Amino acid sequence: MLNTVRHGRPTERPPLLIVHGLFGSARNWGVIAKRLSDNREVIAVDLRNHGQSPWFDSHGYPEMAADLAEVIEAENGPVDIIGHSMGGKAAMALALTRPELLRRVLVADIAPVAYGHSQMAYVDAMRRVDLGRVSRRSDAAEQLAALGVAPALQSFFTQSLDVGEKRWYLNLDVLAKEMPKILSFPEFAGQFDGPVLFLSGGTSDYVLPEHRPVIRALFPAARFAKLPDAGHWLHAEEPKAFEKTARIFFDA
Repeated sequence: MLNTVRHGRPTERPPLLIVHGLFGSARNWGVIAKRLSDNREVIAVDLRNHGQSPWFDSHGYPEMAADLAEVIEAENGPVDIIGHSMGGKAAMALALTRPELLRRVLVADIAPVAYGHSQMAYVDAMRRVDLGRVSRRSDAAEQLAALGVAPALQSFFTQSLDVGEKRWYLNLDVLAKEMPKILSFPEFAGQFDGPVLFLSGGTSDYVLPEHRPVIRALFPAARFAKLPDAGHWLHAEEPKAFEKTARIFFDA
């Protein structure tokens, strides 16, 4: 079972499940999860090979969808769900394979398509950190800076560092091996007919107009919105706007 971090208490409303992106964890969503837990329980998960969840030799979307289904079944679903980036693809895979487990789906800055960029540079940078010289997260951040990693990503990556045990909470070897699967999106035979909001950052190029036919073929009820001043990390860059938009969508 995936590790979960819970906020708030169960109410008559369905729980809200939050699924992080690549190299992330449930704790990255703490601020928004707490805000959204004022009228329902919010459950943030660590995906496989991330955070406190188990490590596996595979990291494809069918497997991630099955992991999420196990969590929801334990809650006697259905639930609402937010998925960002890789987590958004996992949420879409779940919607297309187990639609009965989901009520409403918010997909944050990702489309059900293959992307041509790679995240291997970041895997390589984290692998090159000499953990023997790390006694605090800032030590690792300094090494990442020397490797050309931007300050915001230094902070983000080091949240997944166990300083005491001198290890990453990320299964970097498997994430590297499975990177082609992470960047792609498998074919699914089904559709999800429920409400889906594709919320993207106005300065991001992850969700483009040419992606809309593919999105609508899989999610006929899809709607689209943007946070004009945000990029790919829209929930971190514009947390209040993200929260407001999520409330409007889930309360509809």
